[in-house]
Amino acid sequence: MMPISFRLGIRLALAAVAVIPLALEAVPAHAATSMGDVSRALAATRTMTARFRQIAQDGSVVTGTMTLKRPGRIRFDYGPGATFLVVADGQRLSFVDYEVAQVSQWPIRQTPLGVLLDPEADLSRVARILPEAHSSQHGTITVEAQDPQRPDLGRIRFFLVPDSAAPGGLRLNGWRVIDGQNNLTQVELSDFRWNVTVSESLFRFRDPRRRSIRPGS
Repeated sequence: MMPISFRLGIRLALAAVAVIPLALEAVPAHAATSMGDVSRALAATRTMTARFRQIAQDGSVVTGTMTLKRPGRIRFDYGPGATFLVVADGQRLSFVDYEVAQVSQWPIRQTPLGVLLDPEADLSRVARILPEAHSSQHGTITVEAQDPQRPDLGRIRFFLVPDSAAPGGLRLNGWRVIDGQNNLTQVELSDFRWNVTVSESLFRFRDPRRRSIRPGS
């Protein structure tokens, strides 16, 4: 069973992602990689699976499998012992907590994750590339979304790296969410597979509010 504090941390991080409007800021003219390059790489990624490592503000870590299918579908599976699930079905991003029989939901198109999952999204209108000095590793492309009118809502940064094996030549390595209270949640990705067959059933869930049931049962 996952600690209550960590489950709450995941819920808060998702809530932060759900309410951060994307800033309408220009891409720096000197950026070696343009938002058009990022958009084309994301558009070339129809499906993706990866292992993820999620780190909470207090240092707690959980791991699992992420499955992505565009448009609008993503699933974070925390393993057979987990009592919660994060999944988007193309319309809504849902945090499903089987231990307390609750479901929290946000419209996927109103989240930065929705932009990643929308093959027609024009990122040049809604995000910006940060100078390389903001990246933790040389060669990393950092894309930031934040509402300058509502800094209290926090910000999100996506990290990509050049990879000839990835669709469009850019690999999504993870992201970092800092909420309005300056709490940090980070997701790191590894063991990638792109444009593989992914079942639609992965993006559905059994509602714990109707009966007591755990993920995958």
